[in-house]
Amino acid sequence: MSHAATHDEHHDHGPEAGIMRWIKTTNHKDLGTLYLWFSMIMFFIGGLMSLVIRAELFEPGLQFVQPEFFNQMTTMHALVMIFGGVMPAFVGLANWMIPMMVGCSDLALPRVNNWGFWILPFAFGLLLSTLFMDGGAPAAGWTMYPPLVLQTGDAFPFLIFAIHLMGISSITGAINVIVTILNMRAPQMTLLKMPLFVWSWLITAYLLLAVMPVLAGAVTMLLTDKYFGTSFFTAAGGGDPVMFQHIFWFFGHPEVYILILPAFGIVSTIIPTFARKRLFGYDSMVYAMASIAFLSFIVWAHHMFTVGMPLAAELFFMFATMLIAVPTGVKVFNWIATMWRGSMTFETPMLFALGFVFLFTIGGFSGLMLAIAPVDFQYHDSYFVVAHFHYVLVPGAVFSIIAAIYYWIPKWTGHMYNERLGQIHFWLSAIFINVTFFPQHFAGLAGMPRRIPDYATQFTDWNVISSVGAFVYFVVQFVWAYNMIVNCIMKKGEPATSRVWEGAHGLEWTVPSPAPYHTFEEPPVLDESEVQGAHADEHQHEVQGKPA
Repeated sequence: MSHAATHDEHHDHGPEAGIMRWIKTTNHKDLGTLYLWFSMIMFFIGGLMSLVIRAELFEPGLQFVQPEFFNQMTTMHALVMIFGGVMPAFVGLANWMIPMMVGCSDLALPRVNNWGFWILPFAFGLLLSTLFMDGGAPAAGWTMYPPLVLQTGDAFPFLIFAIHLMGISSITGAINVIVTILNMRAPQMTLLKMPLFVWSWLITAYLLLAVMPVLAGAVTMLLTDKYFGTSFFTAAGGGDPVMFQHIFWFFGHPEVYILILPAFGIVSTIIPTFARKRLFGYDSMVYAMASIAFLSFIVWAHHMFTVGMPLAAELFFMFATMLIAVPTGVKVFNWIATMWRGSMTFETPMLFALGFVFLFTIGGFSGLMLAIAPVDFQYHDSYFVVAHFHYVLVPGAVFSIIAAIYYWIPKWTGHMYNERLGQIHFWLSAIFINVTFFPQHFAGLAGMPRRIPDYATQFTDWNVISSVGAFVYFVVQFVWAYNMIVNCIMKKGEPATSRVWEGAHGLEWTVPSPAPYHTFEEPPVLDESEVQGAHADEHQHEVQGKPA
């Protein structure tokens, strides 16, 4: 077959019609869409599980579910939200935006990309099926600590296999992102001219490659302990259950940054657009993200201050953890400096980005409190910890995902969302996320342990407030789903221009809205005004004006 004929067959047509388009697709936009839909479904499933938890904790005593099922809900809620909600959403955004941002036609390994996605529905099918098995779903917390997790019934091998499948999916996505960014950028796009979202994903992808095999090793050792007579973590056979915690958290702490680094990239993209200024301190933002990624590997045992580590180890992990506050603080101050004296407007993406900066910082401060070993003895395994990591992951990771979708969905669909509904969604979300999680700080400081289905009466008031907040927050997300589906996907909203936002810069804004099925078949010539990096044309410092 001639080269011309091949070209015609593969590129000059749009997608094929029908369901097979989605099953067979290797197009980065289609796969990004699939990841985002999958993530949204998982968010609502995980959200329903959280409502079971909050309904049970609305008042003392056992109301709706047995303690065993309550423990299954806390475990499944975490696994579904982390591996099924947040991570696939960020991978979906990477699929959609990275090729458009770096000026290439697709990800480097499109068939691997298809495979990486289609593993996920099977993985979560396995995981959710455990709810219907003898002995129920896993009930040992998402951390799967032995010896408790080894008491899981028939669900145990399904849990392990599901985690392996999720890990394979993550590793394929990470390899794809790295190869695409390093090998397929537009010719003039040096590393320090890449958008920060691309930088954040390059660093995240290396983290995924480094730590997913560690998780796979840890859960495989659990599997052999249960079924093959080994004693890695079984004390009776000479094993050490605390060793599992070390191995798990060597994965688990970088995982926390896998869940937040892409959020940093999103916020670093949105704030300059609506402040109509160049990002302040581009280079320092790149170095800060790289520093956070490096430090994330040497702080894992701050999750383990109460296991009886030697004093020297506690001091090392305490100081190393505090050190992460420095590059994180650099990022927060750079975002504030970007907004300083900018021509700011407050469209929905900007509101969610600002909500991220403010509320993520609260989560950072409580993280610093937890980093102090002697007082962590008091906070450990209390609701204070629950409040801390939900402030990092909900107003942090989830708000950034929502901000990114509001920001880019006009480019994806060619239609604008309803701004009034977007503002309502933001303000109700911001209020009720605080109603949900802020009281948990006080309950935890007063001594309420986490992962319990019942509690002493002195914690009742805080739990009532928290449960009401959770139910309202969940309902508010349907406003967002309605806005996106009706106005953008069903195309009832206003048509979007190609630039969409007046202050937006980047290659993705040089193509029409909706973005064509195949973008940048020829590498684009880089216009310096479209570059986010610090080495761009200095004349482009500010763009005054109103949003399109």
